Amino acid sequence: MPLGTYKEALSARSTDSKILEVSQDGGIVSALLCFALDEGIIEGAVVAGTPDDDWRPIPTVVTSSDEVIAAAGTKYSMSPTLSALKEATRQYGLEKVGVVATPCQLQGLRKAQAYPFTRFVVNKIKLMIGIYCMENFPMASLDTFATSKLGFDSLTDATKMDIGKGKFWLTKDGEDSGLAIKETHGYEQAGCNICMDYVAELADVSTGSVGSPDGWSTVLTRTDDGDSIFKAAVSAGLIETKPMDEVKPGLPLLEKLAKGKKDKNTAERERRAKLGLPLPVES
Repeated sequence: MPLGTYKEALSARSTDSKILEVSQDGGIVSALLCFALDEGIIEGAVVAGTPDDDWRPIPTVVTSSDEVIAAAGTKYSMSPTLSALKEATRQYGLEKVGVVATPCQLQGLRKAQAYPFTRFVVNKIKLMIGIYCMENFPMASLDTFATSKLGFDSLTDATKMDIGKGKFWLTKDGEDSGLAIKETHGYEQAGCNICMDYVAELADVSTGSVGSPDGWSTVLTRTDDGDSIFKAAVSAGLIETKPMDEVKPGLPLLEKLAKGKKDKNTAERERRAKLGLPLPVES
């Protein structure tokens, strides 16, 4: 199953205009966090924030809807988000925590839940939201994309980053500049080339733009908790949905990309194994 185990697949978007103004696509991550905070399901969340304009993601603890919205938007360089979990549970004293994480980070969280000496932190996590991720880039690579390939004076000139329709996009003054994805190969983090998970299979709820129309997100609810929280947000009128079989390009594209990542990175793992290079333990 290229998409992993899930309960329901839907195309969705936030109904909150403030979220949609700053969201990457349908604003599902922000909408779910705001709902969970308002309903007391979580007391705060660990996210990738950007406290300045250089696009460097910084692990950030948010405890209000305003702080969630201020941190909205995808950053395409790795954020050591999980490092803020201890801050959330100790300095902030949070007993119910949400986390927004990439597939590789979710693998670490689920492993941590299996070890007794880490449970005093990870057992306080009540909602794991996963974001689709094909690859991630060092900040130096993003600088190269902006200045050498797209002609920006600086990466700080960009107001939004996105990946879609076969290109890496930077927005400046309301205009989008695109770089073909094939030109970004070789610039990604080395670990991305052996990761087998595109759709955050270990999340409570995973989401991303692929499969849905512009301005919407494809949502996969995976666990009982994730499914119930998502449905409660829909019932409260904070999220609107459409069946996946009523939207284009739909799940076939998501399945194609997820399978493609598994196939491509399986070959790279086999190549590295023959060279005697270490590989991550996934059991």
